[in-house]
Order: sequence, then structure tokens, then C-alpha cells
Amino acid sequence: MISAASDISSPVGVIAGGGAMPFAVADSLSQRGIVPVLFALRGACDPARVGRFRHHWISVGQLGRATKLFRSEGCRDLIFIGTLLRPALSEIRLDWGTIRVIGHVWAAFRGGDDHLLSGIGRILEQDGFRMVGIRDVAPDILMPEGNTARAAPDPAAVADIARGREVLGALGPFDIGQAVVVIDGHVVAVEDIEGTDGLLARVARLREAGRIRAKSGRGVLVKAPKSGQDLRFDLPTIGPKTIEGVAKAGLAGIAVIAGHTIAADSQAMIEAADKAGLFIQGLSA
Repeated sequence: MISAASDISSPVGVIAGGGAMPFAVADSLSQRGIVPVLFALRGACDPARVGRFRHHWISVGQLGRATKLFRSEGCRDLIFIGTLLRPALSEIRLDWGTIRVIGHVWAAFRGGDDHLLSGIGRILEQDGFRMVGIRDVAPDILMPEGNTARAAPDPAAVADIARGREVLGALGPFDIGQAVVVIDGHVVAVEDIEGTDGLLARVARLREAGRIRAKSGRGVLVKAPKSGQDLRFDLPTIGPKTIEGVAKAGLAGIAVIAGHTIAADSQAMIEAADKAGLFIQGLSA
């Protein structure tokens, strides 16, 4: 994908799901003199926090209403950001704009999350909009290269990181998940529909049950985009909650791809890692 960072037009439409990231992106845009307009997804976006910004509420399945709102606000550039529980097609209340392209919508739903988001993005681009990514609109919230916490990976952790990257590279085409836990060369858990928090909680349970025999303080959570993924959508994210999960799982640290991973509330994340003695490493792509 060619970066659109030098050609971003104001205002930018932020299609906002759950969590803190839509607001971090909106703040980053505002600080750079670009006006954000949030299109808040019902049932996902935080109604208390969205009030700080110009916004409209939309529902999944309302492509017709959404595109009218995008145009009325003058938003050529759009970004998807935030968490969203994947709905079943039967749960979506379709408007005419969606029915008009229902074949494309159905095709988008027949795959993983990256396939879904990129499919919806293509529909919007066919209507004249441009989908952009975090690297284009808020590069300051991406993970830098190198170690950001005081701790650093030892040789065993470095080997686990390399193993994790190999596994994720092999799994990428299947659109399964973006994270894996490797301990002393053994792949002990792979991310699935439960997400990274659920993955780490599962590792903690396995450790408590005696299924993981390695001593605490060994092993790594490795996160990376899926191979071939459209990097405008669904980038891996880490934050203070990830640090909490890694500590409870008894791991040594986290390794992610620099420039391709969102670092949510990075200062709090680094402080939590330092307190727990964990490393956070940004890897070269």
C-alpha cells in the first residue's frame, strides 16, 4: 500500500469502534491541525467519550446512511479503528445502501476479520472514499523499533521471538490470529477468536494447572500482522492491559513489529512493564 500520509485531507472520518483507540487517533489528528469527525458504531463506541468530538451515530449495516454522512461532512479520507464484535448477517438491519451492494457485503463476511474489513473498505472506495491507515493519520501512536522498557530480552527470549515470528508467518494466510506465546522454543498457545487478552488468560490457567512447567519469567508474547494483510485495517495493538496479562501469564516480555503495531497509552504501558520487570521490543518489519 502506498502511504497517503502526505495527502491527508481535513476533515478525516474516524469510523469508531470500542476501546480507547478511536479517541487517541482523533486527538492525534487534532494536534496536527486535522479535524476528526467520528462516526460512532452503536453498541461499540463509548458514548461518554465520543461527546468530546463532532460525531454521528451509525449502525453496522447502514452503509447508505454512513456514506451520506461521510459526504455531508466532507470526509474523503476514512479510517476504521477500535474493537467491534463481529455480528452475524442475520443480526444486521440493512438499509437500501447496503442492500444495493449485498453481494459484496456477503463476500466480505465470508472470511476472517481482515477479510471483512478490507472487503467493506473496498465497497467504500468504490463509492469514491479513500481508506487510510494509522501510519497515514496517527503515526505517533505506533510502536517504535528497539526496546522501550528498561528490561531487554535474553538469548532464550530472542530465540523464542524468532520462533514466534516463524509461526505467525505460517499461520498468516489462514487469517486466524495475530499473536502467539512461545516458551523455551515451544509454542504453547495461539491467538484465536478470544483475542490477546483471552490468549494470555489461557496461558495463565495452563501455568496454574501445571501444564506449563517452565519457571515464571520465561517465554514471550509475539504479535505481528498477518502476512498479506492490508495494513490499513486491524493492526495488532498492545497497551497496559497487555502488560498485565503478560505478567499474570508469567512471561518475560512482549515482541511486536515496529511501525505495524499500535501502542495504546504507551507511557502507562512502559511504566507498567518497568514495574513488572518485563521487556517490550519493537522488531524490524
